[in-house]
Amino acid sequence: MEPAADEIAIESPAHFRLYKSGRIERLNRPPVLPAGLDEATGVTSKDVVLDPETGLSVRLYLPKVGQEPSKKLPVLVFFHGGGFMLESAGSATYHTYVNPLAAAAGVLVVSVCYRLAPEHPLPAAYEDSWAALQWAASARDEWIAEHGDVARLFLAGDSAGANIVHDMLLRASGNGGPSIEGAIMLHPWFGGSTLIEGESEVAAAITAGLWVYACPDAVGGVDDPRMNPLAPGAPSLEKLGCARMLVCAGNKDGLYARGRAYYEAVAASAWPGDVAWHESDGEEHVFFLPKPECENAKQLMDRVVAFIAGA
Repeated sequence: MEPAADEIAIESPAHFRLYKSGRIERLNRPPVLPAGLDEATGVTSKDVVLDPETGLSVRLYLPKVGQEPSKKLPVLVFFHGGGFMLESAGSATYHTYVNPLAAAAGVLVVSVCYRLAPEHPLPAAYEDSWAALQWAASARDEWIAEHGDVARLFLAGDSAGANIVHDMLLRASGNGGPSIEGAIMLHPWFGGSTLIEGESEVAAAITAGLWVYACPDAVGGVDDPRMNPLAPGAPSLEKLGCARMLVCAGNKDGLYARGRAYYEAVAASAWPGDVAWHESDGEEHVFFLPKPECENAKQLMDRVVAFIAGA
């Protein structure tokens, strides 16, 4: 199709322009920051390519070793958000979030740089994330082998990254995957063809529209179990492969109702783990990324740190 004849399907002026042909223009992209020492937090990061053919890579974050250099750190595998179409592990958006997270929680973070849709439709991001999770759990990297405790493995992600966390938990339980202590769902991105109580029509329409381009082969459209874990026929939530879970949302977020419904469904299921809820009053979707210094963002960080510590 000639570019001039290509029509815009969905546009977010500050983020992207998606065309009906499946072409995407990524607008106002945050810069990719180099790995290395972060002076503000004392965290050191490095990039590791896991698959040269696909380009799958991860960025590892190692907090400053304290007075107990032999003490092993929990390992947290982080999946960035961006609707499966935007951002990266090295983008300023996530590099400036993960550095303080690693320092505050005292965790070795493996931030996954998965392939993006629509150039690489789903399940590419899920497959990349699963490969990265298995790699992290194997402790083949020298940082993880020396400083990480893979017996204390955590998953975390925001928005589409939290959606990936859900997929990883199901895979971990059904594929002889690694044992995962805890999962942190930050403003998870889920949807469905039928509105649920409190759900915004606009948010539901945006989710459905983006999902078509992120996962064009989805069975059931937006009711594909990967986007709608509560759809009829979706894998049982009792199969979630972790011992503890924290679900977080902002009550002004268009995705709030779906996140709350997911939390309630997990709590009501036969899953034997413990699930907790954290709500940020008056906040919108992933507010903690652009406003890390606001009081609600600090409270959310404190809650995540406490969860990892076992509280």
